[in-house]
Amino acid sequence: MPQREYVIEPMISAKAIAARVEELAGEIERHFAGTGKLVVVGLLRGSFVFIADLVREIGLNIEVDFLEASSYGDSTESSREVRILKDLRGEIGGRDVLVVEDIVDTGYTLQHVVGLLRSRKPRRLETIALLDKPSRREVDIRATWTGFEIPDEFVVGYGIDFAQRNRNLPYIGKVRFTGEG
Repeated sequence: MPQREYVIEPMISAKAIAARVEELAGEIERHFAGTGKLVVVGLLRGSFVFIADLVREIGLNIEVDFLEASSYGDSTESSREVRILKDLRGEIGGRDVLVVEDIVDTGYTLQHVVGLLRSRKPRRLETIALLDKPSRREVDIRATWTGFEIPDEFVVGYGIDFAQRNRNLPYIGKVRFTGEG
C-alpha cells in the first residue's frame, strides 16, 4: 500500500512540552514521596521520548521497564483489539508503579494495560498520559495525570508516529492529508 501524502501543522511546541513535563514530574514526585523505588512502565513505542524526559525530572529512585501494546498497527484508527507484544521483564507485586502512555484515545489500550498490571498486585498503580482525547473515549478510563488535552486530531511527533514516521519531531503536530477531495 503506498504511503499517503501529508503535511504536519505544529500543535504543541517543544518548549510547552518541556515545561509541562517538569510540572508533571513535580506532581508525581510529591505523590510518590517516601517510596523506596518507583517502577516507571513505559508503553512502547510512542511513550519512549516522554518517558525519557519525565524520568530525568523525577527526583526519586526509579526503575524503568517497558511493555509494548498495540491497537493501531499502521492505521490512523484504533482496532479496539489490544495485543501485548512485549511484557515487563521485572516483577511489580507490592511495588509502586507509574504507567506512562503517549496518548489516550479510545481508552482500550490503557484500560487493558491497567487491568493486566493490577492483576499483578502492585502496592500503588497510577497512570500518566502526555495527550488525552476525551472526545474519542469509548471506555471509562482516565489517566491520573495528563499533559495536554487535545481535540480529535491525528497527531505525530515527540515519539508518536504515523506508520513509523515522524517520531523524531521535537513537538506535537497535526497530520493533514494532502490530495484528498
